[in-house]
Amino acid sequence: MATVDTSKPMPANAENQYTINRSDLPLHCPLPNMSLWNSHPKVFLPIEEKGEAKCPYCGAHYSLAE
Repeated sequence: MATVDTSKPMPANAENQYTINRSDLPLHCPLPNMSLWNSHPKVFLPIEEKGEAKCPYCGAHYSLAE
């Protein structure tokens, strides 16, 4: 799976799995480059300890790149 490029716009909740870099921390869903008008409220996700997190709103799964 490719790492998400947070510098390019993308639709909110378009995928179910995202891989992010440490430079993208702190992690929140939706990501900064996602459209917010058709998404859920921003929620911060604790990914640092386990290397993965799941959004309680949309179910998106985030993995931290090594």
